[in-house]
Amino acid sequence: MQQIARAVAMAFNNLPRPHRIMLGSLTVVTLAVTVWRPYIYHPGSESPIVKTIELDKNELRTLLPEASEPIDQDTPSPDDDTPKDEIDQDVPDEAGTHDYVVSTGDTLSSVLNQYGIDMSDITQLVKSDKDLRNLQIGQQLSWTLTDDGQLQRLTWEVSRRETRTYDRSGDSFKSSAEMQKGEWKNNVLSGEVNGSFVTSAKAAGLTSAEISAVIKSLQWQMDFRKLRKGDQFSVLMSREMLDGKSEQSQLLGVRMRSGDKDYYAIRAEDGKFYDRSGSGLARGFMRFPTVKQYRVSSNFNPRRLNPVTGRVAPHKGVDFAIPLGTPVLAVGDGEVIVAKRSGGAGNYVAIRHGRQYMTRYMHLKKLLVKPGQKVKRGDRIALSGSTGRSTGPHLHYEIWINNQAVNPLTAKLPRMEGLAGKERSDYLAQVREVVPQLRFK
Repeated sequence: MQQIARAVAMAFNNLPRPHRIMLGSLTVVTLAVTVWRPYIYHPGSESPIVKTIELDKNELRTLLPEASEPIDQDTPSPDDDTPKDEIDQDVPDEAGTHDYVVSTGDTLSSVLNQYGIDMSDITQLVKSDKDLRNLQIGQQLSWTLTDDGQLQRLTWEVSRRETRTYDRSGDSFKSSAEMQKGEWKNNVLSGEVNGSFVTSAKAAGLTSAEISAVIKSLQWQMDFRKLRKGDQFSVLMSREMLDGKSEQSQLLGVRMRSGDKDYYAIRAEDGKFYDRSGSGLARGFMRFPTVKQYRVSSNFNPRRLNPVTGRVAPHKGVDFAIPLGTPVLAVGDGEVIVAKRSGGAGNYVAIRHGRQYMTRYMHLKKLLVKPGQKVKRGDRIALSGSTGRSTGPHLHYEIWINNQAVNPLTAKLPRMEGLAGKERSDYLAQVREVVPQLRFK
């Protein structure tokens, strides 16, 4: 036995040091397991250790990812309490429709996904016309949605001559094309403000759609509600004339004189408007309404279903799980149009940015702004909370474009950008042609 032990010891000592350490560790563990006797619980008359806890329906829902905001009701529409002005009333956006100008990097899916349109619908659109895979900068898309957010019709202006339309037929889409046969002519329409701008522009010969285009082109530079009597405007429109009637039109340039200052917006080949030097007119937006990015506890979903009732209860924004009292920031320059407590939204703020964009911030603990107040990008507007229909501290944040909710995480936000290189050279040549035509009466 001793010889066996000595042989084992000699063999162990001849092993490399790392192997000796490993073998020694395994020996210790083996001995520990051999002598260890685990306690085994035998059920008897004693009270059980595990206790069954029953949760009611509301408590169970707090375990779900979207627990930060109840889903028994959908988010109120801005039409419910957003104040209207004379421009909204005189030049209203058509309900359920949206227009979009294709820009650099856009694809059909990237454009439509931000509005919550199903990928299956996008796939069916491409099946009906493979050319939709090759959108070009400056082309315009417009679409119509049903009340529950389903895509009903898509219109693609391939050029000023050709328009393609895709109408839903069951789960697929039928395409049709229309070629315009009229003659395009440029018209300069000018006038003075006497009363509201909308009334004055109509008196000068502009249609409601053309007035809307003018307002959107200069929405970041001026407030059309504050124009004064005697202010002047000149608009260059390109109109397609067929049998003496205008079939469609396109805004090429506009000049507004308010007080002693002139404002210009001139259309470039990419379909966007720039000033006379080629600088962008839009005001840039931040992606998130907080200093840092927080976890998303509930995503944007315009067709979300209530798991209990099965009813569509749209979630028109995103919920960020943030601590109570976190500063909430305005994502862009604008005017506060709502700052109050309102039912399920709790304390909330709505900000209008230009004429097309609106952001909303809900369930706030404290409001730091008032209606009518001007704010800049990054300004503190509130402290986060859990007021209203809320099961925990969070910020519900929405972006609306043309009165339609979009996904704040993927929406194409306005950026301060300008033209460069050949694009700028071509644009400046166009400016030299357009500006002399924008004369006042």
